[in-house]
Amino acid sequence: MDFSLSPEVEALRQRIRAFVEAEIMPLEADPANFDDHENISLSVLEPLRAKARDAGLWALQMPKERGGQGLPVAAMAACYEEMGRSIFGPVVFNSAAPDDGNMIVLEKVATEAQKTRWLQPIVDGKVRSAFAMTEPAPGAGSDPGLMLSRAERQGNAWILNGHKWFITGAGVAEHFIIVARTSEDQRKGLTAFLVHRDSPGLTIHRRIRIMGPEEHGGHCEVLLENLQVPDDDRLMEVGDGLKVTQIRLGTARLTHCMRWLGMSRRALEIAAPHVAERQSFGQPLAEHEGVQWLLGEAAMAIEVGRLLTMRAAVKLDSGDFARKEISMAKIQVSETLHKAIDTAIQLLGARGYSKDTPLEWMYRYARQARLVDGASEVHKMVLARSFLKDGVDFWSWER
Repeated sequence: MDFSLSPEVEALRQRIRAFVEAEIMPLEADPANFDDHENISLSVLEPLRAKARDAGLWALQMPKERGGQGLPVAAMAACYEEMGRSIFGPVVFNSAAPDDGNMIVLEKVATEAQKTRWLQPIVDGKVRSAFAMTEPAPGAGSDPGLMLSRAERQGNAWILNGHKWFITGAGVAEHFIIVARTSEDQRKGLTAFLVHRDSPGLTIHRRIRIMGPEEHGGHCEVLLENLQVPDDDRLMEVGDGLKVTQIRLGTARLTHCMRWLGMSRRALEIAAPHVAERQSFGQPLAEHEGVQWLLGEAAMAIEVGRLLTMRAAVKLDSGDFARKEISMAKIQVSETLHKAIDTAIQLLGARGYSKDTPLEWMYRYARQARLVDGASEVHKMVLARSFLKDGVDFWSWER
């Protein structure tokens, strides 16, 4: 297997790296650049987004005819990793969740008319979006089959009623993809709909306070009360809601991994100069065996995550759903993110625990990685089922 990047992708990766280091990272140290929810302030973000667009670094995941860069998933892996080195990075390039995953699924499955109305404004950075599937118990979470929100057909429209929560970005989103139950069929019982924020019957009930820093728009509780949706705004066919969800979450899980790998690397980059310079018992920390073990284990875990992520990306590019490969990457990288940041904090001591570096911000952010887009335990179940089904072919080589 060849893991080398083409000269074009490598040049793009280097340009993104340079942009992040010159334009974005310096902003992290000034509290004035943060909003009330510990993300980059919109007044700071918008000029940066304009610079990224002018530099040809905008919406890497979208086709060139839509104003993006038309990268395959494997090339995205290398470039998203560079964006993720800054806590402000991905959103500057229009490559942050949830817009990233929403754009990808709409480009794949929406009609041309739907792409013009619902997708293009997100690509252009004019609106934000949200994907509304998760519900309070006993509704849908990691198991979409528990969906309680319903859509009933009335003539050429659908009436949606339900209760969603922890909907990322919903506080500022204008375009929503909402999944609701349309029948009791186990595989074909869900349908996805496109909804505008101003539609009567869609209410942002509250922004749920969370442990860590938040994406723009937070994580919200959303009520659907007799929400009328024209049939033209149905995404794919009736009963294809689970399919929409699977298509969206597959690549979205992997782009999370790409960004988290960049953050993991950044944590060790912060620790490296400290352990090289800080003296302890007559020698630099970096000369102590215990410190070397910590750094070596974290560095190896990051590299394992990169290899799993790239393998899954290549399989996606080949047309494979890469379910098992994505699950392996999601488990490895989500756990590595915490490991790398925790290691860096331990090595910096009190300074790592302070707000003098971004590490405490990153630490609080990292805890959600093992929950979002499927908890680690769910992905381990996917792997176990795959192994029990495939046997020794679970480890087969590509042909």
